[in-house]
Amino acid sequence: MKKPLLLPFSKLIFLLLSVFVLFFPVDRAFSASSGMVNGLPDLTALVEKVGPAVVNIRTVEKIQSRRNPVYEMDEDFQEYLFRFFGVPRPDSPPAQSRQKEQIRRGLGSGFIISPDGYVLTNHHVIDNADDVFVRLTDNREFKAKVVGSDKRTDVALLKIDGKALPYLKTGKSVDIKAGQWVLAIGSPFALENTVTAGIISAKARDTGDYLPLIQTDVAVNPGNSGGPLINMAGEAVGINSQIYSRSGGYMGISFAIPIDEALRVSEQLKKSGKVTRGQLGIQVGEVSGETAKALNLPDKQGVLVVHVESGSPAEKAGLEAGDIILKFNEQSIEKISELPRLVGDTPPGKTVRLSVWRKGKTLSLPVTVSVMQADVQSARVPQADREGGSMLSSKVLGLTVSDLTAAQKKQLGVKQGVLVTKAENPAVASGIRKGDVILRLNNADVANRNSFQDLVSKIDRKKTAVLLIQRNNMISYRTVQPVNER
Repeated sequence: MKKPLLLPFSKLIFLLLSVFVLFFPVDRAFSASSGMVNGLPDLTALVEKVGPAVVNIRTVEKIQSRRNPVYEMDEDFQEYLFRFFGVPRPDSPPAQSRQKEQIRRGLGSGFIISPDGYVLTNHHVIDNADDVFVRLTDNREFKAKVVGSDKRTDVALLKIDGKALPYLKTGKSVDIKAGQWVLAIGSPFALENTVTAGIISAKARDTGDYLPLIQTDVAVNPGNSGGPLINMAGEAVGINSQIYSRSGGYMGISFAIPIDEALRVSEQLKKSGKVTRGQLGIQVGEVSGETAKALNLPDKQGVLVVHVESGSPAEKAGLEAGDIILKFNEQSIEKISELPRLVGDTPPGKTVRLSVWRKGKTLSLPVTVSVMQADVQSARVPQADREGGSMLSSKVLGLTVSDLTAAQKKQLGVKQGVLVTKAENPAVASGIRKGDVILRLNNADVANRNSFQDLVSKIDRKKTAVLLIQRNNMISYRTVQPVNER
């Protein structure tokens, strides 16, 4: 009689598990609940759910070709040309001479955000279009009305006449995180209803003119513009807007407008057809870590005021070129891109406080925000040809300077300072050049060449010197490492 086969308990468990895996694969066991196939997300149900709300946008721009000038002449002269030179009369011009209407067509994407037919897309998709047409996935086509468009944010709002239309719910772009799965639906290269997927690469890239953009690795190409960036809950969290490319095609980096910002813009467009923003009337620049250290700033923060417009809210509040704005309405400014956005989002007419660093001290200035006007570039202020008075040379900084004449001060819009007539190292290495005007040295005003000489004599040669200069009506800081005179 044979003895029964006895297996250790551990081997028995291993055998049972092997049989289970053989007949019930792990991916099959969990696919129903997690939406996974072979370890990857299954997006079919999501695409079927949101796809009908994504639309194709077709634009038409009508361009009139110029008529033959013969047909603009008076009748007697036209008759003369016909009789003696055989030029046809204007009532029967040949086909090739008739005025033709040329059509320029464009293609993009968009998505419906309400059942009554409001559609979000990009400004650049419908810019300059005479007619805009919206086509749904069921092939229904509508002629759209452009409710409003905003170039700064690249957001446009359209309206089509329809009821109970499929629409996308919107999520909150502020809640997204790098690494989350997202997908895009659009019409790249006129290939309608194309679905691509990827992940969020970064939340806030300062690549937009006015908004921080969402960076993704979702494949986006020409024609995808205006389409939605969709999260795994089927919500639009962005509007696909830009790509980084050296070839014109997709290279693995794409950008989307955050939906939170897009909705704020669309609400204004819906109410008034335009976006109203606040302004201070200044131009700003970055403050480098080296400059912050040389100026003894408590933290590396703030933006430099490089120009103050005449008659602007900033000038009325006492803001000066060379000031460093640390806070706007109690909110710290960490990057140069933050201030324009904070000011722009402030209702015109509202008074806020600026925390400003000037000459080693912190000031609090109230300023009333005004309505942003069209972009205006600062006029270039030419340098006067002649230097005023005798010149002073300093090998410590590598600079030769002279006093400014009264005419130069008026021309440059300054009250004090010295004109750089020659620049050598170490000044040249820091970017200072002939024609610059030095306004301050180490937080002290430079009244003239004598005060400049006095300030240079007090420089600690072991520390970096910082100069506030004006060039072509723009202000900047330059750091210079002093050298010993020989």
